[in-house]
Amino acid sequence: MQEAQTGTVTERITPDVEAWVCSTALRGLVRHFGGEWPAGDLAEALRFLDDFSARHWDFRGGRERPDAREPDLDPVTAALVLDTAAALGLIHPMPPARSAYAHLVVLGGLAHACVRRVAYAAHLLRAGLRVTGEVAVLGSFRPLSEWERATLADAGLPPDETEVDVLDTAVRQVFGVTAPTEQDGVDAGNPHHSWSSRTYRPAGLPPVRVLAAPSSDPDRRRAHTADTQRFWAGHVRLAPGDEVLTVTAPIYVPFQHCDALRTLAVPYGCDIDTVGVDPAVADVAVLPEQTLTPGRYLQEIRSAIRSMRALHESLG
Repeated sequence: MQEAQTGTVTERITPDVEAWVCSTALRGLVRHFGGEWPAGDLAEALRFLDDFSARHWDFRGGRERPDAREPDLDPVTAALVLDTAAALGLIHPMPPARSAYAHLVVLGGLAHACVRRVAYAAHLLRAGLRVTGEVAVLGSFRPLSEWERATLADAGLPPDETEVDVLDTAVRQVFGVTAPTEQDGVDAGNPHHSWSSRTYRPAGLPPVRVLAAPSSDPDRRRAHTADTQRFWAGHVRLAPGDEVLTVTAPIYVPFQHCDALRTLAVPYGCDIDTVGVDPAVADVAVLPEQTLTPGRYLQEIRSAIRSMRALHESLG
């Protein structure tokens, strides 16, 4: 996804949010699940969609994504969900909109996704994408699940303990570096309060920083994507007009693009593009992408709705 480039932050972002939220595809999905589109403005539509998706498309119930249940959908509904997800930008990857950026941000996730995203970022750089600042690889101290550990073992990768460990290992392997040139951090004895930063300098490429942030709500949860983005922005001194490319998986592009707009574009005045890993690139095939079911797509349509609602409210 790409942010429009004219007008104020609100003028640039709001039309894109409204086009996604009020699209024919999303209206049709709501109607199929028994919903009646509300009268009112964009704020009312977002409130309705947040409540509606909580009742019909939330299969996590506060759990981590791998622990979400899979709904039993009939074939017609499953096909409609996939068509809707494609129309809303959750399936087909798009290339970066520009040839150069100030910064390239790689978002962490499950172990296989960490490896694939770091590999795709390296592919983009070696294919000619120019980055004048740094590559920021953002994660957390979330412990890996047994499933993630088994996935790494099956691929012959090291038995890392946390998400940021996997990201760090991937950076060392993909960029051909052995040790950071700079490192900093605080071990507070609690991963929700701790942070770490390691910067590598691969030959012929921009510096690569692997960063794990503390939680902004450490008594309740681990650091999430918005925490890591804010923490990184403070470290790199993000400036108005900086062009930032964010790399994630296609299924998360709308959700994480809006999070990046809220946490980076709105407060710092920078420009954000977000792309998903292209599975056709051979460099990312070390760990294959999980099979993504219609239930997963429904869950991430809900994530995008919630992220868009938070973004719209932040524009005020």
